[in-house]
Amino acid sequence: MNKKKIINDPVYGFINIFDEIIFDLIEHPYFQRLRRIKQLGLTHFVYPGAMHTRFQHSLGSLHLMQSSIDIIRSKGHEITQNEALAAKIAILLHDIGHGPLSHTLEDVWLTDFSHEEFSLLFMDELNKEFNGELNLAIKIFKNQYHKKFLHQLVSSQLDMDRLDYLRRDSFFTGVSEGVIGSDRIIKMLNVHNDHLVVEAKGVHSIEKFLIARWIMYWQVYFHKTVISADKLLSSILKRAKHLINNGENIDCTSQLEYFLKEQYKHDNSEGLLKNYSKLDDNDIAASLKLWREADDKVLSLLSESMLNRKLFKIDLQNAPFDEDKIEIIKNGIKAEYGLNNEQLKYLVFSDHISNKAYSAKNENIQILFKNQDVTDITEASDMLNLSILSKTVKKYFLCYPKQNII
Repeated sequence: MNKKKIINDPVYGFINIFDEIIFDLIEHPYFQRLRRIKQLGLTHFVYPGAMHTRFQHSLGSLHLMQSSIDIIRSKGHEITQNEALAAKIAILLHDIGHGPLSHTLEDVWLTDFSHEEFSLLFMDELNKEFNGELNLAIKIFKNQYHKKFLHQLVSSQLDMDRLDYLRRDSFFTGVSEGVIGSDRIIKMLNVHNDHLVVEAKGVHSIEKFLIARWIMYWQVYFHKTVISADKLLSSILKRAKHLINNGENIDCTSQLEYFLKEQYKHDNSEGLLKNYSKLDDNDIAASLKLWREADDKVLSLLSESMLNRKLFKIDLQNAPFDEDKIEIIKNGIKAEYGLNNEQLKYLVFSDHISNKAYSAKNENIQILFKNQDVTDITEASDMLNLSILSKTVKKYFLCYPKQNII
């Protein structure tokens, strides 16, 4: 069978699959599951085009990794065939552990397990199936290989993951402010003292990259309506989880029920992986359609609201909300819907979001000058004060049904 394929990608054009094991990994059911997981969760409630998947993103990241390896090799740095293949496998599988709707529901069932831990579970299992051929890829993914720059290509502040998702998310949302010159950035990559660096000619491309990332977070990823949708769905799953763990009979898919029950945390990795490998966005969609008919009025109301995009009102501000204001809203909602205090917490909730575009202390982006001096991008940039992007911005939100009585 010919396993060397060409995939037509809307962002980059043709993506070449050169390695048979890459093809086999893509064809594996674990990886095919990513076709059924949206890259941006519920962002399509705001940007209807944002229906792309983790599958597409992973292939795009693979394409950028192949390009980066070619560039770094062309500048005299040795990357063996085994190292190149391992780096490509590591980036291909870097998101294989994501659950339904990507980050949206991590606060519901991934409180004890991160998606990175699930990615490693998948990799370990695949490594058994492929007779140890993923050993080096796993070392690179875990930053246990002596060529540290290979891990930086997989996971850092200028990795192939970020370069792809910014460009891809911008493409599918139509938010042009997020467009970055990924080709230009990759051509400027180099290695200095085993550290991934960017040649000085690429400073302005990195400036654009950091600014684009900042804008995309506040205009797309943390758009207030996206937050409202995310928190509404999270509230639905928490209500279903509460009911199931209190003995209520709630209809849903078997793999979703498995993760809503608290005892899954005590299962072995084999049981976890067996159920997690079958879990995707379709489980959530199917369960919502069942829950809209549920006897529990809170679960039914919230599910109906989600299915018909009747999202909660969301107030966003820079300081915590006044407790008196929250209490007034709670009393209005409580009276309008006839809820008790236990039910009320699923309809009125507040929290905060925070973000910073760049951290100079964590795998910082280094600029390489012709005299071989290396400096952080925040110091190398003379166009604007990039240190502002290193500051954490925190915003507080309050969610509640729009049709309340205050």
